[in-house]
Amino acid sequence: MKVIYFDTETSGLDFLSCRIIELAMLIDDDGNITEYDEFINIDEDLPPKITEITGITDEMLITKGISEREVACDLKDNLTPGTLMIAHNCQFDLAFVYYLLKRHFPDEADDIVSGLDWIDTVTVLKDRKEFPHKLIDAVKHYGIDEVNFHRAIDDTKALYNVTQAMMDERSDLEEYINIFGYNPKWGVSGPRFDFIEYKRQYFNKGIVPSDYILPRK
Repeated sequence: MKVIYFDTETSGLDFLSCRIIELAMLIDDDGNITEYDEFINIDEDLPPKITEITGITDEMLITKGISEREVACDLKDNLTPGTLMIAHNCQFDLAFVYYLLKRHFPDEADDIVSGLDWIDTVTVLKDRKEFPHKLIDAVKHYGIDEVNFHRAIDDTKALYNVTQAMMDERSDLEEYINIFGYNPKWGVSGPRFDFIEYKRQYFNKGIVPSDYILPRK
């Protein structure tokens, strides 16, 4: 089975007007693990706040970045049907990946993303741990070594370790495939994808009994 743990750093929060500036993937293809980490030269200045958060500068994108087209081609090659995609707050990263693909492969983007399976570890974490639920909170909760957050490749490695800890903790991770929880107060952020089942998810004070996990509600 092919599993891709992935993370993006972006030029902002709007998936329509903003762009991915770094894409990282930890690709586990039947136990053979490879890393992918690329900056993307988006040909526009980054907001100072994004540089402050990520440490990524305009100069880094110009000197080290590759074109968005190249990244789109890499995604198309790697996102083969049946691949399991895992991200923390997956709805956000899925939206950005989808629109990147849509810009370069408008006739194929929908088939590419719908042919994959998706797990959102935030949704899982909300059934396992009290608030808060950021990746850094998951890392601390599961006792994972310190991580350099806000760089996509480091977040991806942390995500891999968090996912392994979740599997060791309880054997129901596969039940969360293609099920995303959302806060009823805020609704679903970004587009609703037909291949994802969106469910209202409220805060829990700790790990919930197996019969009450979100996929079984």
